Amino acid sequence: MIVTFTANPSLDRTVALPGPLERGEVQRAVSVSQESGGKGVNVSRALVASGLESVAVLPGADSDPVLAGLRESGVPFVSLPIGEPLRTNVALTEPGGVTTKINEPGPVLDENQQEALIKLLLESSRGATWVVLAGSLPPGFPADFYATVAQRLRTSADGAAPRIAVDSSGQPLAAALTGGAEGMPDLLKPNAEELAELAAAAGFASPATADELEADPAAAAAAAAAVVRSGVGAVLATLGSKGAVLVTADGAWLATHPPVAAVSTVGAGDSALAGYLLAHGQGGAPADCLRQAVAHGAAAASLPGSTVPAVHQTTPDAVTITAL
Repeated sequence: MIVTFTANPSLDRTVALPGPLERGEVQRAVSVSQESGGKGVNVSRALVASGLESVAVLPGADSDPVLAGLRESGVPFVSLPIGEPLRTNVALTEPGGVTTKINEPGPVLDENQQEALIKLLLESSRGATWVVLAGSLPPGFPADFYATVAQRLRTSADGAAPRIAVDSSGQPLAAALTGGAEGMPDLLKPNAEELAELAAAAGFASPATADELEADPAAAAAAAAAVVRSGVGAVLATLGSKGAVLVTADGAWLATHPPVAAVSTVGAGDSALAGYLLAHGQGGAPADCLRQAVAHGAAAASLPGSTVPAVHQTTPDAVTITAL
C-alpha cells in the first residue's frame, strides 16, 4: 500500500481557453472541469486508476467538496476535520498546454491540528511500502514540517519503516533535507526550477537556472547528484517536454518521450511520481521506474484538466532511456 499525505489539498478547477490568455480582456471558456487535487491526492488518484492500493491522508470535513470528489472517484482517504473549507485552485489552460495557475493559500491549522494530522498519518501508514509527502504547506506550518514527519515515520515504525518520497517546493522542499539521517527522503521529485534551488542549497559548485537544466540533461543529472550526495536516496527530476532524469548513488539515467499534443500540464509531475512508484512496486530497476514515470507524465499532459492517466493509457515502450 502507498499512503499519500497532502497537508494543503484543494478543489482544482481547470478553465480551458480557446486561445492565448489575454490580460484585462473578457474571454469565454471552451470548457470547465474540476477534480479533487493537491499533489499527494493526485498521486493517489493516479495509483488507484492503475489498480494499486493507495490511501490519501488529508485535512477536511467529510462533506467538503474535495473529500466528496475523492469518494465519488473511489479513492480511499482518511481525513481530519478542521472546521474550515479547503481551498480552491484555478488553472487556465491555453491551446498547446500553456497553463497559468492561481493557487489559494489554504486554511490555517493550529499546532494542535498539525499534531493531530501527523498522528493520523502515522496510524494510517502502518504496513505501507511508501509514504508520499507532497505539496505546499498551509499558512502557519513550520518550513521543516516534512523533515519532522519523516523522522517520526521512521522512529515510530513497528518493524520496517516505509520508504519516504517528498514532492514540494520552496522552503518546505529545501527543509526536507535538514532532518538528519532519520528524516532524509528516499526519493525527491523536483522539477527543473526546484532542482536548481535544491542543488544550490546542497552546495553544488555550478549553479544553473531552470531553463539551463531543462536544456542540458547532463547538467540536471550533475545537479541531482549533488543532492544525492547530501544523503537523499534518489532524485527524480522532471524536465517538462525534455523528459526526466533519475539519479541514485549507483548511476544516472535520462528518459525522453516522443512529443505529445499537450492539452494540460496540471498534475503531470504528480502522475510521473505515481508512474515511478507503480514500477517500483512491481520490482522495476531504476531505469524501469524512470521509464514508467515519463510515460505517465506524458500521458497526463495529453489529457484535459487535472485528469490522471491509468497505466493502460501510457506508452512506456515509446520512452528512450540513456545512461548518463
